[in-house]
Amino acid sequence: MTSRIMPAGKVLVVDDEEVMRESLSGWLQEDGLEVITSASGAEALQVLATDTFDLMMVDLRMPGMDGLQFLQKAQHVQPQTPVLIMTAYATVETAVQAIKKGAYDYIIKPFNPDEISMTIQKILQNQRLVRENIQLKLLVSKQYDYHHIITKNQQMQEILGLIESIADSRSTVLIQGESGVGKELTAKAIHFNSSRASGPFITVPCALLPESLLEIELFGCEKGSLAGAESTRKGKFEMAEGGTLFLDEIGVLSARLQAKLLGTLQEREFVRVEGKKAIHVDIRVISATNRDLLKGLRDGWFSEELYYRLNVIHIELPSLRERKEDIPLLVEHFISTYNVLHSRNVKGINEDALGFLMKYGWPGNIRELENAVEQAMLVNNTGVITPLDLPPHITHGADDYSDSLDALSLQAIERRHIECILKKYNWNIKKTAELLRIDRTTLYAKIKKFNLRPDSLSSAS
Repeated sequence: MTSRIMPAGKVLVVDDEEVMRESLSGWLQEDGLEVITSASGAEALQVLATDTFDLMMVDLRMPGMDGLQFLQKAQHVQPQTPVLIMTAYATVETAVQAIKKGAYDYIIKPFNPDEISMTIQKILQNQRLVRENIQLKLLVSKQYDYHHIITKNQQMQEILGLIESIADSRSTVLIQGESGVGKELTAKAIHFNSSRASGPFITVPCALLPESLLEIELFGCEKGSLAGAESTRKGKFEMAEGGTLFLDEIGVLSARLQAKLLGTLQEREFVRVEGKKAIHVDIRVISATNRDLLKGLRDGWFSEELYYRLNVIHIELPSLRERKEDIPLLVEHFISTYNVLHSRNVKGINEDALGFLMKYGWPGNIRELENAVEQAMLVNNTGVITPLDLPPHITHGADDYSDSLDALSLQAIERRHIECILKKYNWNIKKTAELLRIDRTTLYAKIKKFNLRPDSLSSAS
């Protein structure tokens, strides 16, 4: 048997033939696996009661309890452990029956040791990926635990209490607030503290796509459709199955898309662009807007029916200028975060610099504050942020919101920040998107929107 690099693992072999148990045990141990053997299904169930395994290899034909009967019982004890059925009587019916009852796969006796090794290697690697995915989701879930939202503001504390109480419902949520106040972070806190946390969290940036592309992005399209698709494309509604769909800036939707979205929410099903088959979905929809949708109802540009369908639970996030007591806490958090991301050693911020941050009107809210702290850290060479490190528009006397807007528009701030990061990473789109915590499609859209080019970075304002 050829020696292979096998992921570490523990295997239970269940077979009534002693020769087969010993042969398999020897082969698997050569691959560095830990092996326990049982001569019957009943004996193996006793083993499962006190030990856990990465894989079970079970003979189909055994006296007393056969392999399929054992499979059904074992799934109640260790449902996460894959079962590989061994049989000398392989038929299509046997394979289908075993897999329908939950077997991972089946192999045919007599065995080729190298084929067994490859099969087990594939199963164990898949199990490792499954475990890593679960661990990653747990880490992400912990990151977006609502307890980790940084605030001592009373209004925000009440919002955190609301998130805790509504997270596990399936009701739609409408999050309202200015750009940069943390609407997506709030949506993630709801998702990752709900029973849907193990499912996907899918974001659709509605404002960045024209209507025709947005419809395909949401609902997908069939192969050969008018959209020119060469293959069937799933939309975000399908991708969010079992999880949460976050519709960012819902207020930009056209009347036609509002009607299609309303129908999807009412019926919990939709049809792809150029499609005919209705597709059922089990998702929770959270939407966000910085526009006054109630004014939209009065002025006729937003559907009243859709508004009340989306707004079962309403969350109004305060602006940063309404919760300025949180600025020192947020600055400390951002310094800690970007010390790690940029391998910096900034120890803090001095009183004068913090004073400017406390006086500034923050039209871009928390996102603008984060960008300002990051930029200050990138240019700082003393280990403590001073007013000289802060973006000029913050230190030039913009004391209130209207002055802030006059000093520099939010779009200009966002443009400058993207320029800075693109330049730092030599226009590496993947690294820039990761740092900005947006996907590459969104980054490309912003580059186009701001007319950014590599040769424009040094001169663009």
